Amino acid sequence: MIKNYFKIAWRNLVKSKGYSAINIGGLAVGMAVALLIGLWVHDELTFDQYHKNYAHIAQVMQHANFNGTVQSQTSNPGVMGPELRTKYGSDFKYVVQASWPGSHLLSVGDKHLTQDGIYFEPDGPEMLTLNMLEGTRAGLTDPHSIMLSASAAESMFGKEDPMNKTITLDRHFEVKVTGVYEDLPDNTSFRNLKIIMPWELWYIQNPWGKNMNNPWGSNFSQTFVQIADQASMEEVSAKIKNVKLDNVNEGAKKYQWVVFLHPMQKWNLYSEFKNGVNTGGNIRNVRLFGIIGVFVLLLACINFMNLATARSEKRAKEVGIRKTVGSYRSQLVFQFFAESYLVVSLAFVLSLLLALLFLPLFNDVAGKHMAIPWLSPLFWSANLTFILITGLLAGSYPALYLSSFQPLKVLKGTFRVGRFATAPRKVLVVVQFAVSVMLIIGTVIVYQQIQYGKGRPVGYTRTGLLNLNLQDEIKDHFDVVRTELKNAGAITEMAGSFSPLTSVWNTNGGFEWEGKDPNLAVDFPNNSVSYDFGKTVEWEVKAGRDFSRDFATDSLAFVINESAAKIIGFDEPVGKTLRWDDGVYTIIGVVKDILQESPFFPVRPTVYHLGASGNLSNLVVRLNPDQSTSQSIRAIEKIWKKYTPTVPFDYQFVDQEFGNKFMAEERIGKLSSYFAVLAIFISCLGLFGMASFVAEQRTKEVGIRKVLGASIANLWGLLSKEFVVLVIVACMIATPIAYYYLHSWLAGYDYRVTISWTVFAVAAAAALAITLVTVSFQAIKAAVANPVKSLRNE
Repeated sequence: MIKNYFKIAWRNLVKSKGYSAINIGGLAVGMAVALLIGLWVHDELTFDQYHKNYAHIAQVMQHANFNGTVQSQTSNPGVMGPELRTKYGSDFKYVVQASWPGSHLLSVGDKHLTQDGIYFEPDGPEMLTLNMLEGTRAGLTDPHSIMLSASAAESMFGKEDPMNKTITLDRHFEVKVTGVYEDLPDNTSFRNLKIIMPWELWYIQNPWGKNMNNPWGSNFSQTFVQIADQASMEEVSAKIKNVKLDNVNEGAKKYQWVVFLHPMQKWNLYSEFKNGVNTGGNIRNVRLFGIIGVFVLLLACINFMNLATARSEKRAKEVGIRKTVGSYRSQLVFQFFAESYLVVSLAFVLSLLLALLFLPLFNDVAGKHMAIPWLSPLFWSANLTFILITGLLAGSYPALYLSSFQPLKVLKGTFRVGRFATAPRKVLVVVQFAVSVMLIIGTVIVYQQIQYGKGRPVGYTRTGLLNLNLQDEIKDHFDVVRTELKNAGAITEMAGSFSPLTSVWNTNGGFEWEGKDPNLAVDFPNNSVSYDFGKTVEWEVKAGRDFSRDFATDSLAFVINESAAKIIGFDEPVGKTLRWDDGVYTIIGVVKDILQESPFFPVRPTVYHLGASGNLSNLVVRLNPDQSTSQSIRAIEKIWKKYTPTVPFDYQFVDQEFGNKFMAEERIGKLSSYFAVLAIFISCLGLFGMASFVAEQRTKEVGIRKVLGASIANLWGLLSKEFVVLVIVACMIATPIAYYYLHSWLAGYDYRVTISWTVFAVAAAAALAITLVTVSFQAIKAAVANPVKSLRNE
């Protein structure tokens, strides 16, 4: 019996090749989109689960009241780890102090390689459950040791055994390889760690970290913990909340420090904090694309239901005859479900091919390295469930609707579908285009928001700026190198700074000034710069002057930005003084806010001061516009190699670094646009099938109208207006829904575009244009047909 169901189903598919192609193609595209989105969502939801202790690992974070708002930070004092071990040791299995990730130069003989790495306390590899290929996880007990990832070990030593080999780290420190671990997968927070070094070695390289008079006053490290097996993350977090407040001096208590644990389970999806409250993060994108995947699949299922029910009259006699010869309704339901599952199964096979074909492009856009898990039982179980649900969803309405026809009316020729029989199909078309229009509107708004951020003034001239890591040899010959680069025609100016132009590496509190509210706790980004920094970046001086070698007193001077001037509150800040630590600094200039962090959030109050060469980490140069970029870079590299022959010449264009700040939004925009195009394609596919069926159904009517003098334009309008009305209704439904959700999405940005009515008008016009183009082919084809053939039919 079941075999017979599928045999008849196959005959019906072959008999109606055009409709079958539309059904299978539409479903295949919808299922391929759902499959790709499913892989992406799974990758996001399983982030960091590579680490076996994932559910018990957390990062120690702090809330503090800075500049009148509660801010959350991941940086901690270096004494945080020891304090937690001493006072709360029973609540933790591991407490690990760590540095910030950074690039390090590895040298073996004449081979020099830059790798990303981190400094960890000895328990770090155990906490992260690294998969050791050689050595053990206890490889960081020696302060002069290093652990390499498999790829880093191969890059440094090729096929040789790297164990116990000596490497020169950052040109000054000899370390021994004590372990090789498996490269971490892409969906972990530590994916870029190619080398791991002992925390004690960091202290050897930075002795100031252990020799501070006020060890709780400087946040320069990270702290990771693994709570005890039976401990509760919430309870332990509540226990340690005052650990810093109990140790800082009285002056620092006004920052209202609150220490808490941020679980690894939330690092990827819930990473954003606003005014001390976790406001979400990437989870919004997961929900967004999950909904889009369901909607796109739903659109494909709607096509199937629409075309199946639209062809009901053609299959009415079949149903009547079957019922007359004794078929039960349940048998007819099974027959139509067999057709549905046959279509879905064929579509699924095609969707796998499409997913395999477009997965590299999808990975590139999404910034992932996903693969289809062919050998995973979970994958195939999910797909089987997927097919069952999709087949049920796509075939339910046709099966129940078609099997309900009365055989007597059908065979007597008195069966009519009725004036309301087309209502479900119209509703489904409206749903399809409402979803498509919402995706169009969303894509446009995301694009506008990105462009709005890109068009925001940054306070300096990005074009032509190059950033490099400032090496000791360059520091020692700074003025000489500057002169040589200018003489070579490669640059117009160069300067050093602690923080690069596209991020903030350092903030400080302790600033006091006349009239300051004693309860106001401030924390300003504080950037050490060299002379000519302002001239190099071409910042805009709004009041006062820039740093100058003509004034010896500039060593105790500040240049502040507009945001700092606003919070300090002086009407004319130039000439006023700020007290910081034990020094009194004179404000000599106010510059326009320089955008260093997110382009969608306010610029923080920032101060700039002249720093000793030892405090400068970055070299920024302005390329000579009168010389080609490639020629200038070759000249810079030549002089660079002259002074630092063992250090690779790595540089970044500042405008490209700034562009990376839009990466997340651009990925959302690109994926949304692709999904919008696919949704429209699926909707149009169904619309094309519907239009062809309507044209076929009204063949005689069109012929009679044409004989009576109707023009092609009249006939085109007759066959098109029904679909146009449906799309207009869809636009009316989609507009308020899209506005509500996009307004909520934009509320997460302080600097955001205003939603204009023109976006909705353009989306509606686009939907109407697409509809007319799709329907017109069949409408005009029917209108130009020879009426003699139409009227001679049957």
